[in-house]
Amino acid sequence: MIHPVSFKKHLIAPCGMNCGTCIAFLRDKNKCPGCRIKTPDKAVSVKQCIVPKCSYLQKTSSKFCYDCEKYPCQRIKNLDKRYRTKYRTSFIENLTIIKERGLESFLVFESERRTCNHCGFVLSVHRDHCIKCNQTIKN
Repeated sequence: MIHPVSFKKHLIAPCGMNCGTCIAFLRDKNKCPGCRIKTPDKAVSVKQCIVPKCSYLQKTSSKFCYDCEKYPCQRIKNLDKRYRTKYRTSFIENLTIIKERGLESFLVFESERRTCNHCGFVLSVHRDHCIKCNQTIKN
């Protein structure tokens, strides 16, 4: 029996991205620790991202974009469109789940949909196959 992977709260970025499913987090060399970790070892794309530096986000109590007065801003809309088109995931859907059901429920949901049914490894949102066993991800 395959046991679902578990994700930590600090791996869920303000925009709704699960950093635990990012290829930069999952790779063996030069791993990115995730958006919320304060360290210089982040992936270039994370360093360049404006979401964590957003002044509106800093004013929210949840520290998630759904709590922002500008939500969904153009940056979130663009990210959501790109990730829905290229990577089969929606930041806006993720944020809706977090807002309506809570972060713990979202972590359970992510564990169920981001665990390889073949080997039990984390499925990267950025790949169409498991990076451990090469099994194709079914939508």
